[in-house]
Amino acid sequence: MISVLKTGSYASWKQLLVVLFVSLSFSGFSQKMRFKVENQSDTTVFLIKYYGKNLVYADTAEMKKGIVEFDGKKQKPGILGLLLPGQKYFEFIYNNEEVHLETSKPDFITQMKVKKSVENTIFFAYIQMINDNRKKATDLSTKRDALDKSSTEYAALTEEIKNISTSVLDYQKNLIATHSDKLVGKIVKMSMDIEIPETPKDEKGKPIDSLFAYLYFRSHFWDNIDLKDDRLVNTSVLHSKLEYYFGQNMLVQHPDTIVKFAYDFVDRLDQKSEMFKYSVVYITSTFEKSKIIGMDKVFVRMGQKYYCSRNAEGKSPAYWMEEDKLKDLCEKVETNKNLVFGIVPPNISLRDTSDTKWKDFYSIKADYTILYFWDPECGHCKKTTPKLEKLYSEKLKARNVEVFAVSKAIGDEFGKWKKFIKDNKLSFINVGLTDRLYRDAVENATLFVPKYTTLEALNFHDTYDLYATPKIFVLDKDKKIISKSLSISQLEDFLDRMQNIPNPIKLIPEDKTEEAH
Repeated sequence: MISVLKTGSYASWKQLLVVLFVSLSFSGFSQKMRFKVENQSDTTVFLIKYYGKNLVYADTAEMKKGIVEFDGKKQKPGILGLLLPGQKYFEFIYNNEEVHLETSKPDFITQMKVKKSVENTIFFAYIQMINDNRKKATDLSTKRDALDKSSTEYAALTEEIKNISTSVLDYQKNLIATHSDKLVGKIVKMSMDIEIPETPKDEKGKPIDSLFAYLYFRSHFWDNIDLKDDRLVNTSVLHSKLEYYFGQNMLVQHPDTIVKFAYDFVDRLDQKSEMFKYSVVYITSTFEKSKIIGMDKVFVRMGQKYYCSRNAEGKSPAYWMEEDKLKDLCEKVETNKNLVFGIVPPNISLRDTSDTKWKDFYSIKADYTILYFWDPECGHCKKTTPKLEKLYSEKLKARNVEVFAVSKAIGDEFGKWKKFIKDNKLSFINVGLTDRLYRDAVENATLFVPKYTTLEALNFHDTYDLYATPKIFVLDKDKKIISKSLSISQLEDFLDRMQNIPNPIKLIPEDKTEEAH
């Protein structure tokens, strides 16, 4: 339930202010947008519009004697704004109808006069009600804060504040019920939280399920939003809802949890709609860029289902993507599908420093295996590899944790690779794509594939999407990925936790530069 008076509510005052500047139009044949701003000198002004949380330029016009007009036929319905010099602007809703607003500086909203638009009249009355009640509640709260909480006056003021909150909620409900056919009704409803019923209790008065409120809120989160109305994409409120729902306030930030609820939500949407497009792009890109380890699995699963699948006509659900861009994305998805949490990654079988013996990590018998990709010429690798050796030789080896290190050793790199291993006394398993192996494989790969290795192993840089080194993958005893992209310090902490080591001695100090890399 939304309350404009309580703090911490999802639909906080900050969110309500998103729509404080909104105006709405009524049915008619004209699609002209006309604005008059008193005391404004002649200048260039801009029409701006929302797409999700972003405000972008939509049109430009010259304001003369404080008056400017725009052709609404060029615009899609949603929240737009008039941007004046000095980055000052006010917002309104355009809905393929005529809009005529007049105001003056500096407080555009207080001075706003709606000359045309039934919906604007409704909405600005709503805004005035919100502002009036907010001021009343703030004044009462300030007065109450100075009182003893046990006093009768404190209780009386608390009751007054509660009554204000109730009256605001009643106003909102009445507006939504009376104007459910109007965009103003959808916007106000969209801004409100779900009302949560009282938690069921047993015969002794104890809650039957302590998670009832959370589970109810989560399962009914989208009830107040018309997911079939693409106009709502062109507001910042939808983005805020998506951000909240898929963030830590609502969902455990684990890739499998995010994927489950992402599928559940997106599959409700019309695949031809703007709502579908915006939601899919938001979820996919957000978790592709997430700094939480393992969230690339969300990117992969979203990519597989909503970008790279094809219908009976051979078309992708991602109707907005150009084929060349879609091809690039799906190639990335294809590569990374084998590198996400819970998956056994492709085996690597390469030669050790003798350039004759083959070793692969599938054959390793260990509780945990660390796949370590490095390069003896890489600056960060020169710092991290000796740290890994210290961690391995002094702690992990005795705990049945093995390290399988992979490097490129072509041309001069072969000698540098062997020298680095010798100079730093690396005692874990080291294999590499050696110069001789590389040249022979280019000449005739069938000499080695499939008897000794695979094409994926020979092309391990592409197979493991190694755009930078060093890179770490942690595998369990079944060789499934359980973590990756850790610093050496983080790797030590992770394995201490996984192996339940009480009060572990810390060997590798935290290194912010390594973690940033």
